[in-house]
Amino acid sequence: MAPSRREVLDVAEPFSELRRFGGSGGDLAEGGQAEVDHGGSAGDFGVELGELVLGGGEADAEPVDFGRAAAELLAAAEHTRPGDLIPDTAGALRRAAAPKAAGHLTWAEETSTGRRRNLTHEETEAFWAFAAIEVLRLTGIRNEELLELTHHSITEYRLPSTGEVVPLLQIAPSKTDSERLVLVSPELADVLSTIIRRLRGSSRAIPLVASYDVHERVWNPPMPLPLLFQRDIGTEQRAFTPTALRKLLINALAATSLTDAAGEPLVFSPHDFRRIFVTDAIMNGLPPHIAQVLCEHKSLDTTMGYKAIYPAETIEAHRAFIARRRATRPSGEYRTPTEEEWDAFLTHFEKRKVSIGTCARAFSSPCVHEHACIRCSLLRPDPAQRGRLEEIRNNLVARIAEAEHEGWPGEIEGLRVSLAGAEDKLAQVDALAERQLAAVQLGMPGFSRSGGTAGAPRPTS
Repeated sequence: MAPSRREVLDVAEPFSELRRFGGSGGDLAEGGQAEVDHGGSAGDFGVELGELVLGGGEADAEPVDFGRAAAELLAAAEHTRPGDLIPDTAGALRRAAAPKAAGHLTWAEETSTGRRRNLTHEETEAFWAFAAIEVLRLTGIRNEELLELTHHSITEYRLPSTGEVVPLLQIAPSKTDSERLVLVSPELADVLSTIIRRLRGSSRAIPLVASYDVHERVWNPPMPLPLLFQRDIGTEQRAFTPTALRKLLINALAATSLTDAAGEPLVFSPHDFRRIFVTDAIMNGLPPHIAQVLCEHKSLDTTMGYKAIYPAETIEAHRAFIARRRATRPSGEYRTPTEEEWDAFLTHFEKRKVSIGTCARAFSSPCVHEHACIRCSLLRPDPAQRGRLEEIRNNLVARIAEAEHEGWPGEIEGLRVSLAGAEDKLAQVDALAERQLAAVQLGMPGFSRSGGTAGAPRPTS
């Protein structure tokens, strides 16, 4: 007895399109026995490129559902007798009589120009453009991986904690030769069920087709396979090729008349939807390292390179970080300081100036060298005090000689530490002076040269 849809998928309603996956994908492997009960019409699909393409078109342009429009036009033409005007076209199209055409094709004729249009082909192109765009943007998979999706790619996983069954999409190895699983969202489940229903037609199995890997230059074994991206050409079913997929996107964008900021027609490649997927996922809270796994990137830097970062996002993310940090720190750190605390803060910076430079010690931290500044690495020597540093170094050399003459080994060790500190400070001063001398003086351009009048004679009165 087949389980009910709620026993299989206790999730949102769009998941009902994939009603039964089988115990471990077995029903799918037997020629596509997964039942679908799509409640809409045959043209119940669409892609709104005005919403999918980021930054394209006019800001106030209404999105147009080209897929649904093509399906409705085809359905209206199929119910129209040859020679009659097609309803809801304002008299612009007439059902064409094409006795020599294939019986499964529906043709129309434009009443103004007499040009014939293959409505069946237009609806097919619109549907597969919708399917490709939706699967690409909802999964972030590569072009090659999309074309290798089969009915067997849809599987399930039962959560051990709750027993809930979640659908997964198995992605075949491509660029990195390692397969992976992608969670099927409710929107993606709706798209996959629509594709399955269309391919099955009146039968209960998806047609088996052979596919050719243009990158490896081999036929994909085992063959044939129930590929999800296939179409009928003439009297046979053929798998989509990368070139055909790119043409689908080009034609879909051309139908929208969307343009970029420069007014040029938008051009999208299948890989652009992979970048859109990563950007949308990370901006909506998905951790970058999880996006890396979903996209099968070897390096996190590659994943972040795919993500588009906007100035507003940077500002908001930084503000949110500050808010979270303030919420986790003791509230006493953000109280108004007293007069004594403020005076102590100002006094600390006043005491940072010493005879041979500036102390970079942090506020309210003790001096670890007990004010032996010549030994301290936090001292920033002042180049103007080089003479004083040389006096200190010479004095230390003389004291070391005296200690060696008098037999004071305990003094020698400490004096040598101070001598090393003095020599280090002198080296810092010399390095700073060399950097300043090596600086390139760009100078200031003359007014006549910058104004583009160099060499022009000055008018005389």
